Amino acid sequence: MATAADHTPLILAAQTGDPAAIGRLLAVCQADARRYARRHCHASDVDDAVQESLLTISRKVKGLKAAAAFSSWLFVVIKRECRRLERMMFRHEPLEEEIAEQQLACRSDDALRIDLAHALESLPAHYLEVILLRDFEELTIAEIAERLDENAPAIKSRLHRARELVREYLLGGGGEPAAQPKIKAGGKS
Repeated sequence: MATAADHTPLILAAQTGDPAAIGRLLAVCQADARRYARRHCHASDVDDAVQESLLTISRKVKGLKAAAAFSSWLFVVIKRECRRLERMMFRHEPLEEEIAEQQLACRSDDALRIDLAHALESLPAHYLEVILLRDFEELTIAEIAERLDENAPAIKSRLHRARELVREYLLGGGGEPAAQPKIKAGGKS
């Protein structure tokens, strides 16, 4: 795929549910999907991984928040499918990530919204701030770093930790996230 920006109109049209646009988008991204699957799947699984990934893309493209994220999302979907096929081949236990998705899928949308609100309320202010700026205001890491007058790696780290805390809260059934290490006087934990 050249870049997501080159295909933004097509991605946006596909997000409206236009079957012709979805078909064109899948045709455009198929070569990249195949190339990426060759790197992450066993040779015998490439075709299956591409087919299943493109099916997932066609069903879930409406939920993509930003057209610019399409290429990254495509690669994540393919990588997950390659892992799933590998586990099937070797009959591995489900990954923690899949178990978490199953737990969340069992809850109603309203229950998830309420739990997410509680999870966000439980975050320390510095974590809540970055997660709101990134995931709700949709600022880039660079924009957040500039707004908070910090460097981008620090913002990425804080955002990652904030998301992990929200995930722990949601998977813990609404309990408190894992305890944070306490800082002793002198700055050492």
